[in-house]
Amino acid sequence: TQPPVTNLSVSVENLCTVVWTWDPPDGASPNCTLRYFSHFDNKQDKKIAPETHRSKEVPLNERICLQVGSQCSTNESDNPSILVEKCTPPPEGDPESAVTELQCVWHNLSYMTCTWLPGRKTSPDTNYTLYYWHSSLGKILQCENIYREGQHIGCSFALTNLKDSSFEQHSVQIVVKDNAGKIRPSFSIVPLTSHVIPDPPHIKRLFFQNGNLYVQWKNPQNFYSRCLSYQVEVNNSQTETNDIFYVEEAKCQNSEFEGNLEGTICFMVPGVLPDTLNTVRIRVRTNKLCYEDDRLWSNWSQAMSIGESTDPTFYITMLLATPVIVAGAVIILLLYLKRLKIIIFPPIPDPGKIFKEMFGEQNEDSLHWKKYDIYEKQTKEETDSVVLIENLKKAAQ
Repeated sequence: TQPPVTNLSVSVENLCTVVWTWDPPDGASPNCTLRYFSHFDNKQDKKIAPETHRSKEVPLNERICLQVGSQCSTNESDNPSILVEKCTPPPEGDPESAVTELQCVWHNLSYMTCTWLPGRKTSPDTNYTLYYWHSSLGKILQCENIYREGQHIGCSFALTNLKDSSFEQHSVQIVVKDNAGKIRPSFSIVPLTSHVIPDPPHIKRLFFQNGNLYVQWKNPQNFYSRCLSYQVEVNNSQTETNDIFYVEEAKCQNSEFEGNLEGTICFMVPGVLPDTLNTVRIRVRTNKLCYEDDRLWSNWSQAMSIGESTDPTFYITMLLATPVIVAGAVIILLLYLKRLKIIIFPPIPDPGKIFKEMFGEQNEDSLHWKKYDIYEKQTKEETDSVVLIENLKKAAQ
């Protein structure tokens, strides 16, 4: 069994790069080709190498420990020396004072935005500071654009000056704390292959051909077409539906695109009605061919329309005029039916009414003369009575 390593120490570089170093063991066998076996807590990330140092990029939100031992071969089954352990110091401050939900997004490979929520045990007037570092920077920088949106606090900074365009192994180290040192610092490591949101694409052209709608657009800057997936939305004014097409590889075999501008993409949408108004929007996201994350969609592009828009005034006029036209038609129909009934079924004459009209006046004259004769007779009788009485009086005298 080999003797243990000596002088194991730990240090932190940049913001989240932890470096362990050690010296070879004292009294090692001269016939031994020393190798160093190391692993982190719970025997994670085992490694056997001849170097007397090891580093790891890790958020320092908790204590990180490394165990190191020496051995004479690269075989893991070979018993190493006694393992020596060294840990990073735990973060200072109350854990409930640290910010929560720290998230960062890289927008269009141009700038990064980080947002967070204040800790539970934090003063409302806490002044937060965000520091960041990546391999293209010579030093740690402070984010100056602190802002608030509701309960969330955020900061954005430019992130374009990368030394190597192949940034698969690179990441951005983030720490959020306050100027007074009253809260516990919060660390985060953002891989440059995740949390990427492209800008929306720009639609260049729409046209119909052979019953299909062709859409041509230009990708956002800084991205290869093979690294993006697309979503095309077509809204039809007649059917009032939104049809969404998922596009993994956008290509068109069409003569109209022989003179394409460089960097433009084409997609054919089948079964679109050309005599109605069609509105098209597009959004994009990164795919797993180039990036680890494929869940963050860009905003929708500016909409572009093609086809003829139906004038709604015509439909409104027809809607208002239809009840009036129907009511007028009903009235005319009723009048026509009444007149038609008279023509088809004329009224039958009433004989009694005819005779009544013919003899009604004569009956009235006969009745008048009859009444006159009775009156004359009564008058004559009364006159005769008076004369008789007068004559009787004179005879008595």
